[in-house]
Amino acid sequence: MPTTPEMSMDMSTVGDTGLLDTLQHEVAVFARRAEQTRLGGVGQVRNSMDRAAYLLLNRLDKEGPMGVKALAASMGIDSSTVTRQVAPLVDTGLVKRTSHPEDGRAVVLQLSPRGQARLEEVRSSRRQLMAELTHDWAPEEREAFCTLLTRFNTALSDRMAAHGLPAAEAAPASSAS
Repeated sequence: MPTTPEMSMDMSTVGDTGLLDTLQHEVAVFARRAEQTRLGGVGQVRNSMDRAAYLLLNRLDKEGPMGVKALAASMGIDSSTVTRQVAPLVDTGLVKRTSHPEDGRAVVLQLSPRGQARLEEVRSSRRQLMAELTHDWAPEEREAFCTLLTRFNTALSDRMAAHGLPAAEAAPASSAS
């Protein structure tokens, strides 16, 4: 039976169990609070875009128009999930379905001008929320937090991939997200 890194570690090589208990608790609290608020930002647009919609729109904005399979692969989720999540975005005019320029039978998804505007409203609101939550942090603290959170998310994605699970959103986020 192959061993994984976590199977070969004992608590003496990982560090203080009290610190690890605190870390796992704080991650759980963060996850709960993030889901409760959806980190929706402030003002009128607070809580107005669910996580799936935000991540899909963000990916289309960053990577450009693409087919369902490519979008699913880039996000580490199933094509049927993307199809289900994109449907309301198409219905509300945030995403457009167009024919592939080289293969008219294939469908390409792209951010509509309305989707681009809506995504920027949400990003702006979320940036404002992050500024409010970290208003008393030094710039170096914000940068260190981003670096460590990105490293943590990458480690989670790597672990998921190693266990054959989809590693959604493994790519580092830009500062505009």
